[in-house]
Amino acid sequence: MSRNNEQNAKKHNDKLHKAKAKAVKQKVERKAQLKAILKKFNSEQTPE
Repeated sequence: MSRNNEQNAKKHNDKLHKAKAKAVKQKVERKAQLKAILKKFNSEQTPE
């Protein structure tokens, strides 16, 4: 598929934006999971 015409260019750009949005979403989810794990770990720590 070439991106010489408008329709193909739009499909290509939509695909790129979808992939970038997916990557950003995964990054945010990983950060939230890490935060939850750290919070749980820190709450389980007993001061000696």
